[in-house]
Amino acid sequence: MSDDPKPPRPPSLKSETRQTNWRRTNLPKYQAHLAVQRALMSGALEKQGCEVCGAAKVDAHHDRYDEPLNVRWLCRSHHVKLHHYGEDMFPIGRQQAGLEGE
Repeated sequence: MSDDPKPPRPPSLKSETRQTNWRRTNLPKYQAHLAVQRALMSGALEKQGCEVCGAAKVDAHHDRYDEPLNVRWLCRSHHVKLHHYGEDMFPIGRQQAGLEGE
């Protein structure tokens, strides 16, 4: 009986989930997300209000995944709009930060 193939595992126990597949395919993005989570937990990074509307409940947005702790804080609504309409939709935080010193 040892030559019989193993019965298929139930779908809930498979590691081929949508999330797992996304992590495998987007490893730099996943690693950047993990870096932000670790930095928030350790206190090395602190959430700010949404750079567009000031909302307190925010997502971390990466302009560059090779700079994992360089994030823009955006509420879910503005984060979704940024991804839908493009990176130049909300240049507020980046441009104002450079102008404040002038």
